[in-house]
Amino acid sequence: MRHFLLLLFSIAFISPSFGQKNTDSVAKKAKEKKIELRVMPYLSYNRNLDFMFGAIPMMMYKVNEVDTISPKSLSGMSTIYTTNKSYALAFFNKWYLNEDKWRLKFFFFTGNQNSQFYVDDIDQPDFYDYGTKTTVMSVGGQRKIVGKFYGGLSYTYAHYNTVYEDDISPSSISHSNAVVFNLLYDTRDAVYYPTTGYKIRMDWSTYPKFLDNELASNRISFQANKYFPNREGKDVIAARFYGKFGLGNVAFEQQSTIGGTDIRGYSEGKYRGSGLMDIQGEYRYNFGKKMGMVGFFGIATIYGSDTPSFDWKMYPGGGVGYRYNPFKKSKFNVGLDGAVGKGDWGVYFRIGEAF
Repeated sequence: MRHFLLLLFSIAFISPSFGQKNTDSVAKKAKEKKIELRVMPYLSYNRNLDFMFGAIPMMMYKVNEVDTISPKSLSGMSTIYTTNKSYALAFFNKWYLNEDKWRLKFFFFTGNQNSQFYVDDIDQPDFYDYGTKTTVMSVGGQRKIVGKFYGGLSYTYAHYNTVYEDDISPSSISHSNAVVFNLLYDTRDAVYYPTTGYKIRMDWSTYPKFLDNELASNRISFQANKYFPNREGKDVIAARFYGKFGLGNVAFEQQSTIGGTDIRGYSEGKYRGSGLMDIQGEYRYNFGKKMGMVGFFGIATIYGSDTPSFDWKMYPGGGVGYRYNPFKKSKFNVGLDGAVGKGDWGVYFRIGEAF
């Protein structure tokens, strides 16, 4: 469902503030505002999902007002419907607690994605449609270990009901229970819009038999992001390496697909496999108080594809995007990216930066 690509139609601002009884504390009221709420309606078109309509309300807030070290927490929901009869409903939360010693998350998603995948081992190689009804719930947390190092644990349950066009593959109903162990090294100066520092993270996702998984498998993912301030701190150069490596029997729904964050410019869902690696860079140019532009380029490769000729090839992608910050007190951008890949293209609405 991460391939839902949106176009910002308009942004409506709702900014509730909670002031003190003093009549001469206008400045303090603005500073002590507890919640910044933004509601964003959307209208978009995607070559795979057709026209898409949706809305995403979200809010940023301090869980503990006297905690000046923790970043603001983020909570929101999204509702999306497309004219190819896909739909999605999601709730997302990130909480930063106890002077950033604890980082907690909760995510719930349900929806139906009507998409496509490429098949070449038949008489007529072509794209074939499939539909997957999905429900996902994930809960987890990280604890600061020492310095800038965090360790964490999360649990994700997913249920899939997949039907393929022309019975090109048998229909399947499956579920998975994943336990994820992660390590994080984070020296960024901000979690939502970093201008300097590193974010290095490794996740080990395991799907063991004893948790009632039909296919026992493991997946390791690694990301290393580096941020460089530029133009006297007004702009940012961001660089990223990412790898996701499937081990064992990787189910169709758990395969890695080129597109989205890794790498923009691919929306057909053609290139998918058991593992993916990519490297990319992005220049983030800011002008005015609220707006900016980005330019980006990257290269990806996959392995373990159902189409062996796709394995270990180079898949470049690049493009430009627009950014706007709807919040008054926090640097948190939303925006729109347009990108071109190898025989493909994509339009992407962003909540936050790509990485």
